[in-house]
Amino acid sequence: MRITIDKNLCIGSGQCALTAPSVFTQDDDGFSALLPGREDGAGDPLVGEAARACPVQAITIAED
Repeated sequence: MRITIDKNLCIGSGQCALTAPSVFTQDDDGFSALLPGREDGAGDPLVGEAARACPVQAITIAED
């Protein structure tokens, strides 16, 4: 699995970080970011839910 965040779409609502805090965080500007080494989701079962919770659909999950 590969997770990407479209920084042009992200509005910084933080829903991803609230849903899957072991994978997502917010950067210094308040926008969503992946925690280092978590680009593959780190086996967190809530990654898909975090992507669905994004109000602007800025998170993409691609299966390898």
